[in-house]
Amino acid sequence: QEIEQTVTTPAATQQPQQDVVTSPAAAQQQTLTGRFFRCLFTSIFYSQLILISALVIFLTLRGLLFTKSPNFHPKKWYTPLLSSVALSGLLSLSWQCLFLCNIASTSKATIILAPLLTFSVGIFLVLYGKTFVPGIGGLLILFSFAQAIHSWLFVTRRRREFTFTITALSTSVLPPRTRLIAVVSSILSVLYSAFLAAGIGGATATRRGLVDILFISLIVISLAWTMQVLKNVQVVAVSKAAYVHFANYDVINACDALCGTLRSQLGSVCIGSTLVPVFVVIRGMIRTVNRGGNGSDRTMYAGHGDCAWVANHMVLVGNRYGFVHVGVHNKGFVQASRDAWQEFRRTVGLEELVDADLTSSICFLSAFGIGAISALTAGIWELNIHEDYFFQMTLYAFIIGYFVVSFHYQNKKELKRLSSCNFVLWCVFQGRVSSAWLQACVMAYFVAYAANPEGANFDNTIPERIARQNVEENKRLADNEVRQTEEEEEITYM
Repeated sequence: QEIEQTVTTPAATQQPQQDVVTSPAAAQQQTLTGRFFRCLFTSIFYSQLILISALVIFLTLRGLLFTKSPNFHPKKWYTPLLSSVALSGLLSLSWQCLFLCNIASTSKATIILAPLLTFSVGIFLVLYGKTFVPGIGGLLILFSFAQAIHSWLFVTRRRREFTFTITALSTSVLPPRTRLIAVVSSILSVLYSAFLAAGIGGATATRRGLVDILFISLIVISLAWTMQVLKNVQVVAVSKAAYVHFANYDVINACDALCGTLRSQLGSVCIGSTLVPVFVVIRGMIRTVNRGGNGSDRTMYAGHGDCAWVANHMVLVGNRYGFVHVGVHNKGFVQASRDAWQEFRRTVGLEELVDADLTSSICFLSAFGIGAISALTAGIWELNIHEDYFFQMTLYAFIIGYFVVSFHYQNKKELKRLSSCNFVLWCVFQGRVSSAWLQACVMAYFVAYAANPEGANFDNTIPERIARQNVEENKRLADNEVRQTEEEEEITYM
């Protein structure tokens, strides 16, 4: 998830939090509407779990028990796939342990290794792939360069140091049972992925063209949303327990908070799991365009231009910090997102500081690196035992899987490859699930600080960083003025 830096003017930051609802009738209507959508999304989530489970069981029985295909070898197909899924779970747990032992070193290694591992997967596909496979490898190589450029442009030394400090402060005292939730969630994600792999294998064994491709696509989409909901359920539960500690020095068992989240807040979590990924992509594109025009995040959030207006209002509709208010105040996700971000805007410079946090980017890179390691392991393994299947052990379905469906569904061998390569997506989402507790603690720290900056749990780390970022912005503006003056003098001389 890309994080944007934002700075608002003092007038904007001091504006009072306004209630969107202005009358009791409107408030009741909003409550009823929010309750309807929360119940709707909860019903959709449980319904898709039941339907996908039934579909997986049907495909497994049909493909492996009732249909015998001479071209499909279950041992050669399942062994590398399931081993890689298990490996991704072990790597996720190992990353958590390393992160708790040394935050700075683990984060720096993640930032460096993720592009290198992605580059390795791309080279692997270019060297051993056939037909369209080298092209996909080339795209992965370009994506690895994009990761490296992102780290070079946005992950500056001061931002890294501040992120490491905030992460250490927010995780210094973890809520009880937080590690237990993280471990159990990782195990559940691995088992659920292995269960869905059986259905993918059943569809691969029959190879009935577009019908099986449709089944495989439905399974992958369901898995992606399910893993996102699982991650955000952890975020709501752990952030609630952490927020109570930072705000009041009280202690809440994270397992109790998790039970409360599953019982009464699952609908809001499902809504947030749908909105936040979409909004993050759009805001990331706006920020990239703004940077390409030699602008800063401060100019973007000052509202100059239609794109800036969209970014400013979109963050109020859905942002990941809203999950903290969902857990603490039992609000609907949209209202929780609005309230959380307006609290950031009440403190001058805090909005920019929150968007400059690199925790989410580090978690994303770690998950992508875990997926790349699993892809290399399974791909090399499969290349040695059955060359026709090795492409299924790559990241191509995660990047351009839908394009392959469109152009290669008539080739049965390509269908076999397509149907099982989706495991890399599982590896990535498992990595995101395992790091949810870390994001939750950092988010709770920021939200608790915004609610009460004078709290006894907070030191001068945030105020000092806000003062430093103001100095950096003033220096940037001064450099731009000098550069513009020199260009004008040069044009006048010519």
